[in-house]
Formats: sequence, structure tokens, C-alpha cells
Amino acid sequence: MKIISFVNEEWEKEYLSKHLAGYNIKFLNGILQDYADLKDEEVTILSVFVHSSVGEKEMNQFPNLKAIITRSTGFDHIDLDEAKKRGISVSNVPTYGENTVAEYAFALVLALSRRIYEAYAQVLKSGSFSTDGLRGFDLKGKTIGVVGTGHIGAHFIRMAKGFQMTVVAYDIYRNEQMATELGFKYVEFDELLNMSDIISLHIPYNEQTHHIINKENINKIKKGAYLINTARGGLVETQALILALEQGILAGAGLDVVEEEGSMGGDVEILIDEHPNPEALQTLLANQYLIDHPRVIIVPHNAFNTQEAIERILNTTIENIKNATEDTPINVVNK
Repeated sequence: MKIISFVNEEWEKEYLSKHLAGYNIKFLNGILQDYADLKDEEVTILSVFVHSSVGEKEMNQFPNLKAIITRSTGFDHIDLDEAKKRGISVSNVPTYGENTVAEYAFALVLALSRRIYEAYAQVLKSGSFSTDGLRGFDLKGKTIGVVGTGHIGAHFIRMAKGFQMTVVAYDIYRNEQMATELGFKYVEFDELLNMSDIISLHIPYNEQTHHIINKENINKIKKGAYLINTARGGLVETQALILALEQGILAGAGLDVVEEEGSMGGDVEILIDEHPNPEALQTLLANQYLIDHPRVIIVPHNAFNTQEAIERILNTTIENIKNATEDTPINVVNK
């Protein structure tokens, strides 16, 4: 079996090579879309990260593909239906960074609540140590709404309780035992929006969660709340987010992900290149509004990115590849 693995850093290649010694594996830098002309009938296993989209076109590049291994928990960058139709298993990394992503999400909470970014920018740009306009707010006693109580959401809740916050949560699968143990309560989604001073998203992106926050429900958000999204950009309708900021429904946001983040580039490219999707282009331009907003912190999908988490991802990926070569795939998401 021939394996192609897309890697971003040389050490990842060395790590995988060491643990997959004896396997027929070829490493390529970058993402799958960089190799549109590549076609290889010998490839049976494809290993990618979230920035590589794998749909019908890409699967045609490898007509004998048997397994797609994504080095991520999310798998919305892969056409699961098309893969299933072709008999291709898709395996993910079910958990690798519940603490890693939760810590990052809470860093955004702290940065917003204490105006850390604005204070730093002020000192950097003007050298001023004035505290005017930099007054924040305590987290103690505030209500934080956690959407999704899986591995990451649960760890985030533990951290919030450490700050003596009141925690409410929404999940279609309620774990009442965990709620009792950690000291939070489940509520309906609209109720969470209405009562939360801070809303943090920790759910996967799919057809059911697409634009879970949208123009129809933003008015249900408690006025002056903050939104944290370290999950997927498509969970939030970008135009609704802008409207909420403009109307003062949201006081600010901490975003590790945005819609169309994969297409973000220089302004010139956005303006002169033909864009296949006018709605997506509108979202790209809306993202620029968010980047320029003084109470919005946008960071480049970096919540997963610690040395420890990457090693955990690679270790699970190695096991996924080994099992796929033996035709006994594990962590399959398209059964």
C-alpha cells in the first residue's frame, strides 16, 4: 500500500518516518490543492490536515484510495458521502487537545475581559501607559454559556468554575452526571443565549450546526455579551456577527476561526481575482471588518497548536494509518 502524507514542518516528516518505518510513504509539503495535477493510482491511503479539502475531484486523483486519515478532530473538509460511496473510510483524531484548545479559548476570554490586546497595542504604538479606556470586568460571578460539552467543552467548564463563574451549557446529548460533578446546568440554546455574559462554542461543524448563531437568533443574545469561537467558522453567520457588533448586542468577540478563512489573502487578490462564489466573497470582505474592529480579536486557527498536542495528533495518526493498511480502520467517522 502506498501512502501520501501532507506535512507542514520537517520534524513532522521525521516523526512519522521514524514511527512508520517500513511503510511505503511519500511526504508532500503544503496542502492537497497545491497538487491539482497530481494523479497516482498506487495511492491507497491519504493523510491530510484541515486545510486540505478532499472532495470528488481530489478523490479522482487517487482512484484506488481506500482510506483518508485526517490529522484533526473536525472532518468538514472531507466529503464523507462521496468517500462512503467509493468505499473509502475516513478516520479522524477523536481527541488530542481538550486542554489545549480549552486553554486557548480561555486565553481569549481573559484577553477580552481585561482588554489585554488593546492595552498592549497602546503601549506598542504610542508608548502611553494611561489606563483610560482600558477598564475591564471580573469573571467571578459572571455567567458563561458553553455550547458543546464534549472533551474540550468539559475542560473549558472546569476552568470557568476555577474562576468562580456560573456555567450553563447546551448540548443535544446531555451528560447529567458530569453536570452534577462539575457544577453546571444544561439549558435550551435560546436560554443560553439570553442569560450568558460570555458564549463559547465547542461543537463540530455539520449541516445541523451550520450558522447555529444567525440573524434570526442574535437578538436573543444578552446585550453586551462576548462570543468566543475556537471550533469552526461556519458555526457563526458572519453577517449576523457584524450586525450584533454594530447594534451593541455583542460587546466583542474572540475568534480563532472565521468563515472563508482558507481563502483569506491579500486585498489585491480578493479584488482582482474572479471569485466563484459571490456570497463567499462578501464573507471575505466582512472578515476584514472583523479584523479592524477594536473589540474583536482574530487569530489564525491556532488553538490546537502546541508541541504536546501535535505529538498526540501524530501518534493517533500513526495508529490510524497502521490499522488502515491492515484493512481494519479505526476512528472511522463515515461508517
